[in-house]
Amino acid sequence: MADRLVNSEANARRIAFVESCFGSSGQVLAIPNRLLVGEGVLTKMCRKKPKPRQFFLFNDILVYGNIVLSKRKYNKQHILQLENVKLLSVPDDGVLCNGWQIISPGKSFTVYAATATEKSEWMAHINKCVQDLIAKYGRKSVLATMDPSPVWVPDSDASTCMCCRKSEFSLVNRRHHCRKCGIVCCGACASRRWMFPHQSAKPLRVCSTCYNKLSLSSDANPGRSSALNNKPTESSGEDSSDSEAENASNGPTNGQPTFYER
Repeated sequence: MADRLVNSEANARRIAFVESCFGSSGQVLAIPNRLLVGEGVLTKMCRKKPKPRQFFLFNDILVYGNIVLSKRKYNKQHILQLENVKLLSVPDDGVLCNGWQIISPGKSFTVYAATATEKSEWMAHINKCVQDLIAKYGRKSVLATMDPSPVWVPDSDASTCMCCRKSEFSLVNRRHHCRKCGIVCCGACASRRWMFPHQSAKPLRVCSTCYNKLSLSSDANPGRSSALNNKPTESSGEDSSDSEAENASNGPTNGQPTFYER
């Protein structure tokens, strides 16, 4: 069934439409043997608050972006290679229900579906695609040898630095995230940088605790040191474009996901 659908006109039309919705800012998605498995809106936990994002599940990648105009225009395209993705279910917490974490080397985050059924459908389809890539097509995951990117603690969960537990955040004392463990920390505790090539080509902030651990590890393995004591510009690896998009819709999540026959 899947092989037949891959080469079908319906699949080609669906993928072409997704490409057109992202426009010139998106990557080319139509390649041989790629199948659009499903699509729908999920609520993504961003740095400051949960926001709706459009997700497209292919048989080899997971694509998501900000909703500019529902079912017509998206921007801030992100692509995750499915062989490097794993899922972790998240317990319900108040109004945040039906969630799970999407874990990968380059980016990890939490998403929420509108219902428990939709959560089960999404997780089942994603896991099936991952299993097929690894078992049927011999793809290898880098998660066995590389630490995944951390899921960031939301800004609202920390009124004081989670590292020193003393510094209180304000308009002047900004929040920063450690790119190793994901906690929210003050500028003083996140003054050091470390290279994480799977996350960014630029040095990223790490908390003092993680910096010390990474330094000890690199001392034991000199060839693997990625420390940077110099202080790059604030833009170095600090972009979180999918969390704060301009002109993007932040309305409620509407509509059920669509999964195509496999």
